[in-house]
Amino acid sequence: MNYSFEYIDIILLAMIAGFIFLRLRGILGKRTGFEGKAPAQFQEVLKNVHLEKNIKNTDKFDDAAKKEFLNGAKIAYETIITDFSDNDNKLTTSKSLLSKKIFDQFNLALEERNKRGHFAEITFIGVNSAKIKEHKKINSILQVTVDFVGEVITCIRDKEKKIISGSPDKIKKIYDTWVFSRDTKSNNPNWQLVDTLT
Repeated sequence: MNYSFEYIDIILLAMIAGFIFLRLRGILGKRTGFEGKAPAQFQEVLKNVHLEKNIKNTDKFDDAAKKEFLNGAKIAYETIITDFSDNDNKLTTSKSLLSKKIFDQFNLALEERNKRGHFAEITFIGVNSAKIKEHKKINSILQVTVDFVGEVITCIRDKEKKIISGSPDKIKKIYDTWVFSRDTKSNNPNWQLVDTLT
């Protein structure tokens, strides 16, 4: 009889442990790089930012408009980086967020990486900071330059899966300056990445 009670105790403890694990996973989430989900929130957030009203006079690009814009820009930043880390031959989910020039540049880099037989492992940790460096309007074109500081775990492996750069165990800070743009005369309300500055 004692043995049967011990088995019941073990089963109950296993069920409780499983429940706690599932609850923690549901709350904290699981990120191992790009998960294949296109974050439509970027379009939804940014298309509601009516910057043309605020940037007619650039001094009136107020804090509320900046905050709303940066929320969308952070989502775009993560989407583009994780899409670039995906080991397909071409970008997929971030295409609508990129100008043709940037899309072609990123795809060329992916093609060159694949030709060498290299593949990337990138886990996006988060955005430490995103600050608007400059905002301006040139005729009908709005441009906002953003300084990003992000954190990733990244490494590049060769065909034999040997690490040739980076580390799968260390968090690395990355610093990027990106320029987002949109044409106020266009029916498309979405912003696109048009330049990356070093």
